[in-house]
Amino acid sequence: MLWRTLLAALLVAVAVPSATAQAAACNGYVALTYDDGPNAQYTRPLLSALRAAGARATFFDVGSNVQQQPGLTREVASAGMWVGNHSWSHPYLTNMSAAQVAAELSNTQNAIRSATGQSPVLFRPPYGATNATVQAEARKLGLTQVTWSIDSQDWNGASTDAIVRAATGANAGAIVLMHAAYQTTVNAVPRIVQGLAAKNLCPGRINNYGQVVAP
Repeated sequence: MLWRTLLAALLVAVAVPSATAQAAACNGYVALTYDDGPNAQYTRPLLSALRAAGARATFFDVGSNVQQQPGLTREVASAGMWVGNHSWSHPYLTNMSAAQVAAELSNTQNAIRSATGQSPVLFRPPYGATNATVQAEARKLGLTQVTWSIDSQDWNGASTDAIVRAATGANAGAIVLMHAAYQTTVNAVPRIVQGLAAKNLCPGRINNYGQVVAP
C-alpha cells in the first residue's frame, strides 16, 4: 500500500508543475474566428483540426445555413466552440431598414437556439458593414457586435502560407477573420496554433464586451 501512496504523490507532484507551466505559457490570447458556416464540406474537417491542435474558436454562422444543417451547428457547440450570429442571409445590413435588420438577426438567433439550446451573445455583421441602426437592433437582442483586427484574406484566395502568416502576426487581443469554407483555412490550423504558441499566445474567447480573454 505504501508504494501506491508514494506513486500517487509523485504523479501529483509531476502534474502540478506541468499545468502551471502550461498556464504560464499563455501570456495573451488571440481569437480565431470562422464565418459563413455551417459548411457541409469544411466544418467537420475544421473542427477536427482545431480539436487536434487543442484550440477553441468562434464560429459566426449564417442562419439559413443553420436551418439547413442544424446538426453541424450542434457539433460545433458540442466540440466546445462558440457560436455567434452572422445574420440570416449574409446581406449588407446597412442597406436594410431596422425591421429587416431585426428579422435577419432574430431569425438567426432562433435557428441557433433551436440547434444548440443556447442563444448567441456575439454578432458579426457580414462584410463588417455596420451602422447605428444595425448596432441598435443587435443590442435589443443582447448581442455584442464583433468585427476583426486581422483579415486572413482566405476569402480572397490566400494560400495556406499567407493565412498562417497573417494569423501568427497577431498580438495579444487580436481577432482573426477566417472562413469555414476553404481547405487552405483548414490546413492552416495546426501551424497557426504552433506559431501563436511560439509567441506565448493561445487561442482565446471573445467575451460580452468584445475583449479576447482566456477560454
